[in-house]
Amino acid sequence: QVQLVESGGGLVQPGGSLRLSCAASGMIFSIYHMAWYRQAPGEQRDLVATVTTDGNTDYADSVKGRFTISRDNAENTVYLQMNSLKPEDTAVYYCSADGRYSGMRYWGQGTQVSVSS
Repeated sequence: QVQLVESGGGLVQPGGSLRLSCAASGMIFSIYHMAWYRQAPGEQRDLVATVTTDGNTDYADSVKGRFTISRDNAENTVYLQMNSLKPEDTAVYYCSADGRYSGMRYWGQGTQVSVSS
């Protein structure tokens, strides 16, 4: 079955960096659009960044210029490089996979990112 496993979260000071990884299995990774979402306590889950099967990327305005999404089809992994982190970036970060042809969506279990001094 499809599995998405996030890693790389943690506690970081404002201005710091983290790199999240999402390892996929049980799927043909290259035909899935990949994305990162985040959800802060009491808030809805928001889209952070996307990377299509063709490698095109898009970002929420709040993270443009600070976050970079990338994918490695050989490693079945999508990354989120997060720089210049702010306290408002604190959330659980989720990886998602959307089938280009099937329309199916899968979610990872999430990884906590906390930005605090």
